[in-house]
Amino acid sequence: MPFAALARLRDDLAQLEAQGLKRQRRLLESPQGTHIQVDGRALVSFCSNDYLGLASHPALCDAASAAAQTMGVGAGASHLITGHHAAHHAFETRFAEFVGLPAALLFSTGYMANIGVVTALLGRDGAVFGDRLNHASLNDAALLSRAKFFRYPHNDLATLDTQLAASTARQKLVLVDAVFSMDGDIAPLPALLALCERHDAWLLVDDAHGFGVLGHNGRGALSHFGLVSPRIVYMATLGKAAGVAGAVVAGAAEVIDWLVQSARTYIYTTATPPLLSATLLASMDLIESGDARRAQLQQLIQQLRDGLAGSAWQLMASDTPIQPVLIGGNIAALAASQVLLERGMLVSAIRPPTVPVNAARLRITLSAAHTQAEVAQLVVALNALQAHD
Repeated sequence: MPFAALARLRDDLAQLEAQGLKRQRRLLESPQGTHIQVDGRALVSFCSNDYLGLASHPALCDAASAAAQTMGVGAGASHLITGHHAAHHAFETRFAEFVGLPAALLFSTGYMANIGVVTALLGRDGAVFGDRLNHASLNDAALLSRAKFFRYPHNDLATLDTQLAASTARQKLVLVDAVFSMDGDIAPLPALLALCERHDAWLLVDDAHGFGVLGHNGRGALSHFGLVSPRIVYMATLGKAAGVAGAVVAGAAEVIDWLVQSARTYIYTTATPPLLSATLLASMDLIESGDARRAQLQQLIQQLRDGLAGSAWQLMASDTPIQPVLIGGNIAALAASQVLLERGMLVSAIRPPTVPVNAARLRITLSAAHTQAEVAQLVVALNALQAHD
């Protein structure tokens, strides 16, 4: 008998291909950095989230190597059995102190952190409110919590105010990306916190793209705005500016203790290799002393924006290392990415469902490890591409 379900998958994949929506994996054959080897080609990369250029930093490589000799590789168990290593605990303590919050908890990924927090804090009698451009992990977390889920238009605080005021839920939680991963803009966190205070709600801040880049000494979005509140649950990922892997949640001591008791994505999974936490401790030192890297990054951001200011490219409003060029059509975005690839530069074409329909774009991400000459090369290539079109 023919396998109809498999045939449907073939048809669906063919349709994605025709619409310019089929995703392909590239094969990285070198350490992560601004100069990489991908699919047999040497390229200048403008599409990683390694904002401070730490992913291959010698100090982190040395820390990982040394830790492997004394801690081994695998954790061997969940945190609540025998997997909670002294290195994990040391990193959690260091992170909480760094961001100025009472306690912190290490998760294997940002996706798991968001799901763990939201499902632990809310249930069927709760309500969760999220910006329409939030990361998929926040949306999935809201759905898995079984709470009522309300989405508001991007940065539309008036609509959020109305939604919060109308809700009679016992627990309310507002979810937001601190830096929106595909647009690069920064959420209005002070105004969001004010709404949470007015309507007695939690505020979960996903600072995946702000930690290490924003704030005093890279302390992140809360430091950037000077925010302190027991209502805030703060999440940072550790595979972007921090250059390693994993995620960490910080907040009130009671919140962290509750997550240890209730966050299923923390309880029911093997702990991360302790050598990663030892490496993250080295990364924290580099982040804290990394003002020169952050200054370099800001200079490169301004150079790119100035270089494209007089062109017809629609560069979206962003003061962060995420600098999207809005194109619109999927095929056109793929074609622009391919032309840049042929010129030795890797810039990803981002298409639906990651971004809205007709909002495909080139997502340029800058790193402190880029040089002015490399950014100038990208500007020349983009302007030449525009002229050719």
